[in-house]
Amino acid sequence: MTAEEFRKHAHELVEWITDYLENKEKYPVKPRVKPGEIFSRLPDGAPQEPEPFEKIQKDFDEIIMPGMTHWQSPNFFAYFPANSSPPSVLAEMLTATLGAQCMIWDTSPAAAELEEKMMIWLRDLTGLPDDFEGVIQDSASTATLAAIITAREKSSGFLVNEQGFPGSPVLRVYCSGQAHSSIEKAVKICGIGKANLVKIPVRKDFSMDPVLLEKAVSDDLRKGYRPCCVVATIGTTGTTAVDPLREIGEICSRNGIWLHVDAAMAGTALILPEYRWMTDGREYIDSFLFNPHKWMFTNFDCTAFFIKDAGRLIRTFEILPEYLRTRTRGQVNDYRDWGIPLGRRFRALKLWYVMRSYGAEGLREKIRNHIEYAANLKNLILAEDDFELLAPVVINVVCFRYKPAGYSEEKLNALNEQLNHALNDSGKIYLTHTILNGIYTLRMVTAQTDLTSAHVEKAWELIKTTARAITA
Repeated sequence: MTAEEFRKHAHELVEWITDYLENKEKYPVKPRVKPGEIFSRLPDGAPQEPEPFEKIQKDFDEIIMPGMTHWQSPNFFAYFPANSSPPSVLAEMLTATLGAQCMIWDTSPAAAELEEKMMIWLRDLTGLPDDFEGVIQDSASTATLAAIITAREKSSGFLVNEQGFPGSPVLRVYCSGQAHSSIEKAVKICGIGKANLVKIPVRKDFSMDPVLLEKAVSDDLRKGYRPCCVVATIGTTGTTAVDPLREIGEICSRNGIWLHVDAAMAGTALILPEYRWMTDGREYIDSFLFNPHKWMFTNFDCTAFFIKDAGRLIRTFEILPEYLRTRTRGQVNDYRDWGIPLGRRFRALKLWYVMRSYGAEGLREKIRNHIEYAANLKNLILAEDDFELLAPVVINVVCFRYKPAGYSEEKLNALNEQLNHALNDSGKIYLTHTILNGIYTLRMVTAQTDLTSAHVEKAWELIKTTARAITA
């Protein structure tokens, strides 16, 4: 592709992108395709000769787009937000154009120093302790794995990295029964083992019960196990429950246990001073993560990972082959030593563009609006006799079900599953579910970048009419 051809197609794509951003809510949120349908329309092998860009773009429009779920649609209420925004998209264009490999300071000094500064901005915006240092990871799963491996090394005196696991003592990791599956994956990957992940029962609000945590730790100590790490969650995936950080932190402090906090989505709410109660006890935190790529309008992937003692993190992951030795070693942050991968994208750039484009107050306004939409939806649900709220509404997730009279619990579960599929198959909105105390629970997340109260109210009317039509 020549420079002139690139210029022509680049302008065409910018027009396409702009049209998409203007019209994204007109697409079916969830595609109406069957498994294998896209695959069967694609050629069995790569083309032998070059193909014109126009043909590639035509196939994108006709084959790929009909199979896309539109996460950026304001009618997307499923899972969790994976928000984008125009400033972030523009920054990603620059990142892709530069194609920089940002593994160490020498390979892109501006990338390393911008990342260091962005982590200071985020730390201060969210009210985390001043002595925390930060690094951008690709996802919360990777950041949690890095935290648990670092906790493992602290517990073993950094011997596991050198010698592998000894026969004893057995390390134990604790989290609530509502914690994210990435914690279970991390203990499996890092060698601690799924059998040594202790899931603590939750209280009525679905937060970890610190009394039962303390009992579990005491029981393990008596058995000769070594408590290694507690993962507290601020904003569980199912209900956005907030674990009691201070009480958990005091238990960790008394027993020398690493405290890692997973605030993947809810951490963005910490930019609001009125939500800093969620990190009461922050002085006990050893490591902390949240995802600007969820609720802070920054394209995936961008996880902010903070740590109280960066030296422990670096000691856990650093390795220095001759080809990576530089004259600046020790004077700068070589972020390849702050996590698992060697290769690193220039993720800080889009974060910089987003924070500067919206400003702290612009970000706060959007987050407050999303929280208000959830509170309003809660009231709409409570006003209906045949719907039921199933969990406290903490920030932007509302858990509820359709509950007409005369149905058993088993039939209510089947009915709500049928309702969920009917709504999603319509293409008009997209919801997902969880199971709470054996109850099939619909989850509605009010956090998409361009969401308005009108979108929420329209979705609620659709939910009511669809539900009642099923039982008519």
